[in-house]
Amino acid sequence: MFNKNPQPKHFNWKYVIRINLVCLRALGMWPEGKAGYTLTTYTFYSLLMNLFVEGHNIFQAAYISLIYQDLQALVAIFFVLVTDWNAALKIYFFVRNVRLLQHLMADLDTEEFQPKSSHQADLLKPTLNFWYRMYKMYWVITITDLFLLSAFPIIDGSYKQHRLPFWAWYPYNVTSSPLYEATYFYQVYSTWFLALGNLNMDSMTGALMMYIAAQCDLLSDNLKNLSNDDGKFNERLVLYIKHHKKIISFSNTANQFFNELTLGQFFTTCASMALAMFQLTVVGPTSSEGFSLLFYVVAMIVQNFFYCWFGNEAELRDTPSTPPVVYVFTSGVEGRL
Repeated sequence: MFNKNPQPKHFNWKYVIRINLVCLRALGMWPEGKAGYTLTTYTFYSLLMNLFVEGHNIFQAAYISLIYQDLQALVAIFFVLVTDWNAALKIYFFVRNVRLLQHLMADLDTEEFQPKSSHQADLLKPTLNFWYRMYKMYWVITITDLFLLSAFPIIDGSYKQHRLPFWAWYPYNVTSSPLYEATYFYQVYSTWFLALGNLNMDSMTGALMMYIAAQCDLLSDNLKNLSNDDGKFNERLVLYIKHHKKIISFSNTANQFFNELTLGQFFTTCASMALAMFQLTVVGPTSSEGFSLLFYVVAMIVQNFFYCWFGNEAELRDTPSTPPVVYVFTSGVEGRL
């Protein structure tokens, strides 16, 4: 029988990702409205922020010319460099397609994507809450790793020899004050910017797949409870067909958004993890650098988990064990099909 629980208030799909959106906004990656980047102060702010941190990647890459014959030094810089360049490229593709993503967020507020009863609103909570728990865990691991990477010269005392958190070449003497302190801050700021951008882009990708899975849950529940008790079978069936088409359209558009990100993400993550695990074998296991490498590897695993888990959830919802048409046939209205 069709669920006759009262219609809930407008369901705010973006509430669960509100922190994600605030972070993207602060990083210059989420302009207001649905028009993407236009000639505004925020666009200038975003451009300035990204150009500022890109210098960090360039200075790190330049340092390779000085150490290319030292394998251990190359590994020490390369796994961070690969991660940072991948984050920079992801930011470029994210910013280029942000208008597409904002239209997807707007589509979630349409009537077809709204739960039709308080029961359906409750049905969504496990999926949404799981994404939020994973997001918080990703934050904790990433922040811990960033703190260890940024602070290990202070923790092990190597800052007294003017050791920077990351190897890089600069066209000035970094061992003199205040250039050392300014360069230290610049490296930390740039690394945190790229890492937090990476974290929130991955989380947004997971959120898109979470939304697809949640919409499939709503459609499945609607079809299972489809009946003709009030003579509105045909009307509801048409609505659910439209809902199904919108889910497919949403999924196809989401694929356009993150297809460019996913291939490079898996390739660079696997390469970075392999290099980081090699580096773990040549540093002290209980040193601050060793702990930072360990948390780095864990963060990479969680990063891939976001893509794999939520992608699998969406795939499972798309191929249920009992096809929705069976639910319609068992509702006692076979003649109307």
